[in-house]
Formats: sequence, structure tokens, C-alpha cells
Amino acid sequence: MTDTWKTRTKLVHGGVRRSQYNEVSEALFLTQGFVYDSAEAAEARFLQAGEDEFIYARYGNPTVAMFERRIAALEGAEDAFATASGMAAVSGALTSMLKAGDHVVSARALFGSCLYVLEEVLTRFGVEVTFVDGTDLDAWRAAVREDTKLVFFETIANPTLEVIDIAAVAEIAHAVGAQVMVDNVFATPVFSRALEQGADVVVYSATKHIDGQGRTLGGVILGTTEFIRKTVEPYMKHTGGSMSPFTAWVMLKGLETIDLRVRAQAAGALHIAEALQGHPKLAQVIYPGHPSHPQHALVARQMGKGGTVIALDIKGGQGAAFRFLNALQIVLISNNLGDAKSIATHPATTTHQRLAEDVKAKLGITPGLVRLSVGIEDHEDLIADVLQALDAV
Repeated sequence: MTDTWKTRTKLVHGGVRRSQYNEVSEALFLTQGFVYDSAEAAEARFLQAGEDEFIYARYGNPTVAMFERRIAALEGAEDAFATASGMAAVSGALTSMLKAGDHVVSARALFGSCLYVLEEVLTRFGVEVTFVDGTDLDAWRAAVREDTKLVFFETIANPTLEVIDIAAVAEIAHAVGAQVMVDNVFATPVFSRALEQGADVVVYSATKHIDGQGRTLGGVILGTTEFIRKTVEPYMKHTGGSMSPFTAWVMLKGLETIDLRVRAQAAGALHIAEALQGHPKLAQVIYPGHPSHPQHALVARQMGKGGTVIALDIKGGQGAAFRFLNALQIVLISNNLGDAKSIATHPATTTHQRLAEDVKAKLGITPGLVRLSVGIEDHEDLIADVLQALDAV
């Protein structure tokens, strides 16, 4: 039935399983374990749990299952596995499918923790990783090999907002038999068409737009039922990175309003980007949804909208960026994004601080770069706040 529902209907009703009490709001099952009618029933469930049977919260839970089904319906995926954080989703998806001797090709422009997993963790266990400029299709073609197991990239790079052509990279990867895994946080599940465009696995930090209100950490891995249940689930349930029932309940509440929030945030981001074009104190305004973005046509084709995040390169470097940040009155200084509250981040000294200066320069993470995650506040108030903060620069 959900296949015929429109997005907002799926987000409110998808995946619901009601108890015998027929509650309106999804039930929160705060339990770590489940009781069996007999020893024989316990044995049978451990051999093969049914669709509506559970063993232990690390393996699965009714509330968590509701969240997994709802986000899978939104994404258009066969199945999903909910994790304790966004990085648990990234590291769990990567580690569960890779082994010593495997070759991975990854875009170079990644969130700092993703880089750490690829550069430090996977290579420590014998996985070979090749980094490329994600926007350069020739670089992808040159890097993939007959033995390449996986390609990995953020569909919109954090924090420079470069956009990678999912369909084109997927075609290159699939030609050598490699799988395609994408971190789709900046694209959001609302604007995502990653699976339709060739991705095999999609990961999200649910902490961002899915919760969207700064309450909990969470993540999710989406793909085929075969991959989720035969590859991801065994790894995650034994290594302990699964989502808690309470977090899943919060995420279900977040999904009810994500379409409304994200569309309002994207509209606000475009409005702000338009207002800041040509400002004398800005070296650059980067927003994928604005015609000035070098990949604007790709964004229109791939997502339809430009997302919720803007990058501002403030003239004068770190000192000017700090003066700007400290003068903000509505926008908060923090390191999250996708929140209902607008948040500004200085990546060079926070989320990407561990990177060497030459690497930051190569990625475009300048000392003056500020990442602005647009919330749901009034657009005009946000523009006024940003403009008065630029005056302080």
C-alpha cells in the first residue's frame, strides 16, 4: 500500500505497527530483551526469527523496526538498519562489506571522521584506499580497477558543497563490478534519488535532518534486503552499533515533519544565498541551488533543490570569520547541521581541524570558510542577522 502513497503520507504512517491497544502515536518499547513461551520457542526464534519476532535490542526492536521501515519507504530502499550514530552507519557499512586486500576508491572531500575511517582504520586492516577529486569523472575512471570492491563519496561534500554526479560515478563503478556507497546527509532523504541514480548503499547521519531538532544521535544504512540482513545486520548486532528504542522513537517523530522542515530550510537557504551575492566582504557564496554554483545544472537534475547548507568564504581569513561568528545573534555557533535552528561552523578549526594545512587548501577549506546550516527561522530575520554580522567584519 505504501508504494502508492505520496511522501508526506509515508512520513506520517509508513512502517507503523500497533500493539493490542491501538495507540495513535508509535509505541515506545523500552526493553532490552523479549520473553518466550517455552524453551522450544526460544530455540526456534534463535534459529530463524519471524518478521514480527525479536530476540534482543541489539538485534532489533519493534520501535526501531518502525523507524527502519519508514525511512526505507521514504528512500525507496528495500530495507534499512538503524545505528547508534551517523558514524556508526558509515563505519558499519564500510567495515561489514570490506576485508583485507579489498580496494576502495573514495572522493577526497569528506567529513573529517569519514576520512579517519578510510585513512586510518580500514588501511590498518589491509584495505587499500585510493582518493580522487570526486567531481572529476576521468579521475574516477583512472582510479577504479578490476579488483575495486567499492566506491564511496558524499553526494554533496562537507563543507565545500561540491556535488558529485551519482549516475556517472555509478556507471564507472558498476562497469568493473564495484558497489557504490554514498553518504547522503547534505542531499537529505527528502531530495534524495541516490538509489534510483545508481547507488547501491545509502548512509545517513539521522542526527541531522531526520531528527532535525538537536535531540539525539543516530544513523541509518539503506540498501537491498540481502545486503542489510546478510551483511550489515550480522556485523552490527555483534559489534553493538545499533540504535536505541528511545532514539528510534524520536527519529519517528522527526520523520513526520522532515519534508516540511527541509523544504522550508532549502527555500530559506536559496533566499539567503541570493541576498548575499556580491557582498563586498565575501570572497565567495557557495550554494548548490544557486545558478552561480558550478554544478547547478547537475544539482537541478540530481536533487531538484540545493539543500539546506550554504558556505561563506569571508575575506580576511580566520580572524574575520571569527568576528563574523561572534557577532551573530540568531544563528548559533555549533558543529551540527540540518537542525531547525540555524547553525554556523568554522570547519578549519573544528570539524576538519585534524587535516594538514595543505590538505585543507587542496579541499578548499580556507581560513575564512564558514558553513551555514539554515534552519526554519524567518528568512528575513536570518538575512538581517548575517548582514549585521558581516558589518562586524
